[in-house]
Amino acid sequence: MTRPTPEESARHAAGPAARAVERASAALGRLRRGRLLHPAGASFAAHVTIWGTPGPPVGVDLLDNPGEYAGTVRLSRGTPTPGGWPDVLGLALRVHSGAGHPFDLLVSSSGAPPVLRNLPLPRRGFSGTYSTIMGYRTDRRRLWLAALADPESVDLGRTLAAVTAAARADAPRLVLAVASAVGPWRPVGQVGIGVPLDARQDAALAFDPVRNLPAGLRAAGPLTWLREQTYRGSRRARGATVQSGGSTATTV
Repeated sequence: MTRPTPEESARHAAGPAARAVERASAALGRLRRGRLLHPAGASFAAHVTIWGTPGPPVGVDLLDNPGEYAGTVRLSRGTPTPGGWPDVLGLALRVHSGAGHPFDLLVSSSGAPPVLRNLPLPRRGFSGTYSTIMGYRTDRRRLWLAALADPESVDLGRTLAAVTAAARADAPRLVLAVASAVGPWRPVGQVGIGVPLDARQDAALAFDPVRNLPAGLRAAGPLTWLREQTYRGSRRARGATVQSGGSTATTV
């Protein structure tokens, strides 16, 4: 008898509502013939430097302790609008932490102030603030993560082609930061965007923002359930499966 995959086991354990959302997401993904969410994007090798959390630790070793990690980053447009038009932009970062599975961080274009960091905001340029919108929870507190523009880095431009050109000409950088619901952003590290990945690699790359988290961090918020089923349906439509094995895992 064939042993069920983790995806199949999770699907069997889900209730009727979860299965309905997953099936609907899979159907939409098949109609789109690719990613259901953020279909247009460009992926790059990345180098992640964690400086450590300034001030009180947040309770997540990956963020609190200095370290150097290989990474993968994907910048994308939320909808297929023409290049340069306002859109909800996305940034997906995979940190190959070597802890049994990667850390997948998905953030959307937003505002930096507390009142705006929970809202996805359309904008034209890829340089700017990206936040987790929904946030996370640790044993100590509610936490938001962000990728902020580095004022000393080259501008990423308004199109995916411009982002790719910037990566080839220079080494663009983004600043990783943490914050509470109302507190200021505290820089904890840096992401260096490296060589572009080819179209085949970008198409195969996938992320799981709910399950691929470091120890001490868990997804929070009322839409976490919906997000998990939607991404599972997207994986199903693409034929992608959750794999153990760290940085080589393909998940969404």
